[in-house]
Amino acid sequence: MSTNAEQAPVEEQKNNAVGTPSKPGTPAGSVVSATTPPPDMALNLNPKEQEFTNAKAYLLKASTKSNLNLYDHLSRVLTKVLDERPENVVDVFEDISKDVKRSKFTSKVDTILDKVDHSTAVQLAESQRALFEKNQDEAEHEAGGEEEVDTPLPNLPELMYYFEQAGIGISREETMRIFLALKHLVDNYPLQTCRFWGKLFGTEKNYIVAEVEYREGEEEEEEEEEEHEAEEQETEKDDEEGEGEEQEEDDTPKPDYKPPPVIPREENRTGTNKKTYFVCNEPGQPWVKLPPVTPAQIAGARQIKKFLTGRLDAPIVSYPPFQGTEANYLRSQIARISAGTQISPLGFFQFDEEEEEEEEETARESYIENPDFEGIPVKDLVDPSLSNWVHHVQHILPQGRCTWFNPVQQQEDDFEDEEDEEEREEPDEPEPEVGPPLLTPISEDVEIENIPPWSARLSSSLVPQYAIAVIQSNLWPGAFAFGTDKKFENVYLGWGHKYSPENYSPPPPPPVQEEFPSGPEITEAEDPSPEEEAALRAAQQEAMEQAEEMEDVDEDEDEDD
Repeated sequence: MSTNAEQAPVEEQKNNAVGTPSKPGTPAGSVVSATTPPPDMALNLNPKEQEFTNAKAYLLKASTKSNLNLYDHLSRVLTKVLDERPENVVDVFEDISKDVKRSKFTSKVDTILDKVDHSTAVQLAESQRALFEKNQDEAEHEAGGEEEVDTPLPNLPELMYYFEQAGIGISREETMRIFLALKHLVDNYPLQTCRFWGKLFGTEKNYIVAEVEYREGEEEEEEEEEEHEAEEQETEKDDEEGEGEEQEEDDTPKPDYKPPPVIPREENRTGTNKKTYFVCNEPGQPWVKLPPVTPAQIAGARQIKKFLTGRLDAPIVSYPPFQGTEANYLRSQIARISAGTQISPLGFFQFDEEEEEEEEETARESYIENPDFEGIPVKDLVDPSLSNWVHHVQHILPQGRCTWFNPVQQQEDDFEDEEDEEEREEPDEPEPEVGPPLLTPISEDVEIENIPPWSARLSSSLVPQYAIAVIQSNLWPGAFAFGTDKKFENVYLGWGHKYSPENYSPPPPPPVQEEFPSGPEITEAEDPSPEEEAALRAAQQEAMEQAEEMEDVDEDEDEDD
């Protein structure tokens, strides 16, 4: 009976060893007690049974990372295979193993808390989700069956299709997102025109630029009033500081130097500020309106070359110093690029006949679309002479304005306002700056060291009858234009830098100002000694006595006569 009693536990242990997995809380390197034979029975096992026991003990070792063992894992995998019986199980065995392991995974973090993914991709997707949602007004408009209203929203997918034919542009997915972002801009602002100007690359983020024009009378006047109020407050502070300094330093001499007059910026809807520009880093993010550009900022942008960062509030550290932040520098570059690369086919625009008589003496600043334009053949658009393309944006003068401003006239007005009417030297009258007028052919553009400013080509040489004309600017790399039939468009995709044949090197600082030349009129004399002063006084006294004696002698001679 003892033998049977001892054999029953051994058989039960073998059955448990095959079908019963160990508990997941078993420590590393330990073996479940139910499968370990007693010491006295281990001596009675044959070598094969001993090897089997050792192998199972090894499979039951728990992992130090997941606290699981291979024996239990294989049992679950085989159970799942037998339950589901998939085809070609040998090919999907690894996937089944991953699924089983993933199902047993338990996070160390409290599962009650909902972890939010704060990655950049998720934030961008959340911001772009609003682009694909219908506006309530649009839904009511579609439900009511009202007639379609003219919208300034451009047909960007069609325009980008033409640029795609020429190998220029952005991906179709990004094009659709920019198109929806422009739709948001049109829905939120009273705009008359809206156009995708281009994309400027930055070291951290990129800029997507939209060129718009407000409807008449609906431009944001509040922002202009706030700007004027801020300027007035600054001038008042400067005047108060100046008055305080004058009261404290009444005895000190005042310099006669006056800085040159500040060239005022052009008003909205004129010159460099004719258009308004909105930018954003990615479609779906809020549009930011760029400030108006000033002549000083354009002049400063011409002297430096900086990479954009993608942050509008980033400072511009350069020499010569730039007046403003990256938003002002970006606006200056947009104005320069637009003035040099915005072109259209000859005859597409024309001057208004009613304004021709009024603007005969002054430069023309506006034009209208020609309703009788019949289009230009593609072969003529890519003619090497490039006489069929014209600039439809005003040229920026060296002063930084499209219309020249006379600084001498402003100085004279300032002198008239002053109370002191002392004699002043009249400054020389400067020569007015003149640039090429509107709708000037691009064939008159200046070359860059024997490099033509423009390059023209067909989009396809294999099927020229269906090709379009592509014009590329060599002065501003990244500026392109296409033309076909009565359609044309301009776009800029680049870093915002002008081409320079030589490597850019910042201008050196001015030389140190020379000191005033020394001479007898400014040389300090040495103080005389007491002996020298006494000798001088004695000499002066003797000279006075001699002069008196000579006067007495002259009086006596007169009396004798």
